[in-house]
Amino acid sequence: MRVVLAVTAGLLVLGAVPAAAAAPPTPPAPSSLCTVKDSRIGELSGLVSDGDHWYAINDGGTKVQVFVLDHSCKVQKVLSASTDPYDVEDLARAADGTLWLSDTGDNSHKRTTVALMEMKPSGGSVTLHRLTYPDGPHDTEALLLDRSGTPYLVTKEVLGDAAVYRPTGPLATPGPTTLEKVGSLNIHDTDTPGGPVGAFGSVLVTGGATSADGSVVALRTYTDAYLYPAPDGDVLEALKRNPVRIPLPNEKQGEALAFEPDGTLLSGSEGVGQPLRAVKNATALIAGAAAPQREAAKPASSGAAGGSDESSGVPLLPAAGIAVVVVLGVWFLISRMRRRPRR
Repeated sequence: MRVVLAVTAGLLVLGAVPAAAAAPPTPPAPSSLCTVKDSRIGELSGLVSDGDHWYAINDGGTKVQVFVLDHSCKVQKVLSASTDPYDVEDLARAADGTLWLSDTGDNSHKRTTVALMEMKPSGGSVTLHRLTYPDGPHDTEALLLDRSGTPYLVTKEVLGDAAVYRPTGPLATPGPTTLEKVGSLNIHDTDTPGGPVGAFGSVLVTGGATSADGSVVALRTYTDAYLYPAPDGDVLEALKRNPVRIPLPNEKQGEALAFEPDGTLLSGSEGVGQPLRAVKNATALIAGAAAPQREAAKPASSGAAGGSDESSGVPLLPAAGIAVVVVLGVWFLISRMRRRPRR
């Protein structure tokens, strides 16, 4: 996938266009490492690694729980706290080992605040940091940390038009701290099979990860992972560069994404009995993809339906296609809310 960049009033705007320039010659297929059989991890949503263990969280829950797994997918211990989250969706690990839980899920778009929860790797109590969006509620399932520990939230949007937010200043406790929108990333559908809603799921951002040295950031959908080179450790600069797409086919409901310290990419799905999978040396796939930043592009015009805006090269969806996607999106959100009621 090649991406073009437009900058307006300091806001990073990314639009995906079909291209093969950023793709590696043949991305390796993910291989299964082990199977998550523990019934307590039925809704795996976030994953990180310290090299010796994997740390996993469920989607939702009535208290904070981080499951510590060995490399056979067996739970060794559970780090817990009495804090009752609303909808935890992702997990990140800072350079000092601190675990960051992203309590940012909002299927019904009704939350007045979301939160990040800070937990030491030894467990115990959590530090709560409430956050507010400047433009109303969003459903967010991806959390990225840059080298300095600044968090970035990437929203899950039914048309693939994901927004990127970060705090306007140091995180308050309990807050809230105001977020600012610093970018948007448009993801187009792919033909990678998997996910709960077919091809529609290939545009929904369901997780994020940052490599141990901060030189690569990654986002995933239900079907694919996108790796962005960040040699300077800057998340926004990384999102200006060409990503490498790695298909993650046939995951039932893929939401978890993580990096091993050696650059291996890990992925996992909701559902008991689903495997944790790996793409070895994934970070090496972007060597040579870091060079050019995207050329500036003019905003897309209102060209004919089904056409393409020649000024930016961004394809325009036919009206009928948009209608189908919207209907599928509504159906998906309703089905998710029925499957797991929110408090």
